[in-house]
Amino acid sequence: MALSSSLLCLALFSLPLLVSSIGINYGQVANNLPPPKNVIPLLKSVGATKVKLYDANPQALRAFSGSGFDLTVSLGNEFLAQMKDSDQARDWVKQNVQAYLPGTKIVGIVVGNEVLTSNQSALSAALFPAMQNIHGALVDCGLNKQIFVTTAHSLAILDVSYPPSATSFRRDLLGSLTPILDFHVKTGSPILINAYPFFAYEVNPKLVSLDFVLFQPNQGFTDPGSNFHYDNMLFAQVDAVYHALDAVGISYKKVPIVVSETGWPSNGDPQEVGATCDNARKYNGNLIKMMMSKKMRTPIRPDCDLTIFVFALFNENMKPGPTSERNYGLFHPDGTPVYSLGIKTSSSSSSSSGGGSSSSKNSTTSGGGSSSSGSSGGGGLYTPENQSPDYMAFSSARVKFSTWHFISCFTLPILLLPFS
Repeated sequence: MALSSSLLCLALFSLPLLVSSIGINYGQVANNLPPPKNVIPLLKSVGATKVKLYDANPQALRAFSGSGFDLTVSLGNEFLAQMKDSDQARDWVKQNVQAYLPGTKIVGIVVGNEVLTSNQSALSAALFPAMQNIHGALVDCGLNKQIFVTTAHSLAILDVSYPPSATSFRRDLLGSLTPILDFHVKTGSPILINAYPFFAYEVNPKLVSLDFVLFQPNQGFTDPGSNFHYDNMLFAQVDAVYHALDAVGISYKKVPIVVSETGWPSNGDPQEVGATCDNARKYNGNLIKMMMSKKMRTPIRPDCDLTIFVFALFNENMKPGPTSERNYGLFHPDGTPVYSLGIKTSSSSSSSSGGGSSSSKNSTTSGGGSSSSGSSGGGGLYTPENQSPDYMAFSSARVKFSTWHFISCFTLPILLLPFS
């Protein structure tokens, strides 16, 4: 007997059920941030319950011990080749994950980021073996039932992307993507996508409806293939990926989607149209209020809650790229809000301000505390000298080259439809 869609969502996971909740990306590419122990009140003030790190920074992992937050750690692209060695994968898990349990509630490991669309064949070839070996290490440690393994993708994995009901994955990526999808089905882990409606507006501000991308009241559009109605671009992007999963095979209906990054910059260069404080306030404020007030469910998966990670906690002054890259934060480094989100806070942000630097002068990834684990050999183990030179692969600017594909396939046709 076929399961109903609601039972399907409940029956698929041996891991803890993924429910709608507020997640925040906590990056530390800066030399002026407070220590990790001081960020917890800030996270609570915006209602966050989940945090995603861009590495396995020991200082941060210790700081979150006993905090109650669900923590997702990351393994950078530069470590994937090393993780093809099962012994090194086991060492990484033991020293960067197991050592902090159960005090720190680590629930997921993101292995690599946007690898399949990086145009690096060696990196793509290393991704799936690395995921397998990290998961195998969790099995060996008896942690696979409480910690999932996944990777994050850009929307450039899609080929046809408008309307959402006609979407599919790029054929040239299916050989690499299908084993990963099978892995998600087998382990019950989610597929992660990084989605930025900001870039659609930036490229075509005269055509893209600003209200549509900012979760403001608007006419929206109806997908002619599914008859589903969309009043914001983010949900349409998510459903485009769900449709692509369905197009590959019925077994992939099991795979939940997590939005691993989305956000809006509060400042940008003159050519970065739309990068304003008011637009950032509306995008992130409306999104967080939606997550706080109701279930986050898209039309194609009305019974499955959607988890979203907002990018990012802080403005990070050492990030390279255009001005927008240093202005995605909800907070300034001193702990004061960049703008009001229009939500009731549960704690004062003043207690989180100050507190010194957390970055190394050579850091281009999560910053600076001294490492108490993983400092003695072993591939992929976190040390201050071994920080990721690939943090931009986790951030937002790198989406621009890949998001144009989605913009051209998705936004331009729908922009011909009327918006109020």
